[in-house]
Amino acid sequence: MDDYIISCCSTVDSDKQWAEEKGVAVAHFHLYLGDDEYLDDFYQSITPNELFSRMLAGEMSRTSQVNTEEYCELWEPYLKEGKNILHLTLSSGISGTVNSALTAADLLKDRYPERTVRVIDSLCASGGYALLVDKAAELRDSGMGFQELGDWVEEHKLNVLHLVGTTDLTFFIRGGRISKTAGFFGKALNICPYIEVDQNGKLAVLGKVRTKNKVFKKILENMEERAEDGLNYSGKAYIGHSERPEDAILLKKMVAETFPHLAEEPRIYPIGATIGCHTGPGTLTLFCFGKKRDF
Repeated sequence: MDDYIISCCSTVDSDKQWAEEKGVAVAHFHLYLGDDEYLDDFYQSITPNELFSRMLAGEMSRTSQVNTEEYCELWEPYLKEGKNILHLTLSSGISGTVNSALTAADLLKDRYPERTVRVIDSLCASGGYALLVDKAAELRDSGMGFQELGDWVEEHKLNVLHLVGTTDLTFFIRGGRISKTAGFFGKALNICPYIEVDQNGKLAVLGKVRTKNKVFKKILENMEERAEDGLNYSGKAYIGHSERPEDAILLKKMVAETFPHLAEEPRIYPIGATIGCHTGPGTLTLFCFGKKRDF
């Protein structure tokens, strides 16, 4: 088997144990909250409760992507060991970190001409990104070679579905994702946007529904319609949430009952600090493999 490693960004929104289990190296984004700087390190530096409480209290938050130097520092030890690198980045529709990764790959090519760093724009985010990396690690462990695996990821990355609903519009308004006027009436009418990631890896608001229960129904209906093999879906499903553990548990139960052939119980993870800064609390997500995104 080719000697190579897989790496990704911390915006896979899983946890340290997951990364260790999958045998992937992680490049970390950065978070700035008020006057404080934190590493986006699967909530080891700051808890979700502290992050969202401080955001709701009015502290300004922002994030910064992994830079070229950080990528070089992550990858160089593996290159020295004679390993190639297959790196999947956070979607270019959400972040420009893919450009930093490509620059780092070019710099390291000059230093290690016999090695290869292949950078792939995942066009995925959060748990959908994790699901793609998870599958890549599974195929690597089954014996798939470096070049073949990279080609597989390019071919199948748009098969990862991102089904998203939110019950709190505050940070979507603040970030300009919906207008203040629409946000005002949305809050007054208890409207919850339904969002997906499109074929360009960007967030797309595909509809608005009233009440949280209808959000659950919308997310589940779309998985039923578009999951690989429909109700016979036998892959994995990941669920993410920002300070809504009870909603995530309920959705997990609904998914498990609707799709009895899942490879394993749906995994629940908190939405990470970087993504969470832009969605705020109240967001619920479901990720699976399905029909290619064509919108």
